[in-house]
Amino acid sequence: QVQLVESGGGLVQPGGSLRLSCAVSGSLFSFATMGWYRRAPGEQRELVARFTSGGSTNYADSVKGRFTFSIDYAKNTVSLQMNSLKPEDTAVYYCDAEQLTASGSDHYWGRGTQVTVSS
Repeated sequence: QVQLVESGGGLVQPGGSLRLSCAVSGSLFSFATMGWYRRAPGEQRELVARFTSGGSTNYADSVKGRFTFSIDYAKNTVSLQMNSLKPEDTAVYYCDAEQLTASGSDHYWGRGTQVTVSS
């Protein structure tokens, strides 16, 4: 069973930075994509950043230039560096791992970590 555990969330002032980490059980090479999503209060979950095994990373327009996805295969960890945080970045952030199967794909999710941007 694949397990993902996020960490690094917290309360930060506007303009500040946070670094989220996601520890994944098993080799990251077994996943087709890795991603960070978020869900703000009263909103649907949205994609923040998505990394494919081909090496490309896609970002939501709202975070481009401020957030950076990184992956550490040796430590089985993916991270999200978040700079110039805004109040609208407040949300629960989730780590996702997609594994291809014979019939499609399976997604595995962490429990999330709360990020609050407020003065």
